[in-house]
Amino acid sequence: MITLRAVETEDLEQFFVFQQDADAAHMAAFASTNPKDRSVFDHHWGQLLNSDDTIVRTIESDGQPVGSIAAFEDEASREITFWIEKRFWGQGITTEAVQKFLTEFPQRPVTARVVIDNLGTLKILESLGFTETGEESSFSNVRAKVVQEKILQLD
Repeated sequence: MITLRAVETEDLEQFFVFQQDADAAHMAAFASTNPKDRSVFDHHWGQLLNSDDTIVRTIESDGQPVGSIAAFEDEASREITFWIEKRFWGQGITTEAVQKFLTEFPQRPVTARVVIDNLGTLKILESLGFTETGEESSFSNVRAKVVQEKILQLD
């Protein structure tokens, strides 16, 4: 059973461990350059949790935190971002969590940015009705190079 709930302090310990997975960081492309730097992690999460323009939830599977999902104001829309612990990939958890989040927060349009080789995330977003609206080049600290991102939108 997948649930979304407010982020609790204890969740941050799990999120810090999750971000240290090199494969997950590579797919996300826009994680911290040094995932073991707790001060950078704490600063980032402090900004997320203290922003009036950001909605953040812990994703739970059977009562266990398995990831996070957030939406923040970005120009004329709300942008969504999420992170699921690697061992839960491919189980439908992310799709269900994003679907629940979008139901809980029906403000539209919603955008998402995905590195073009992150096929799993692209598939999830497209299955939920997101359509490609463009591409953009951005520098990825994790990959130490410029990457192509697809920009998707849900109206």
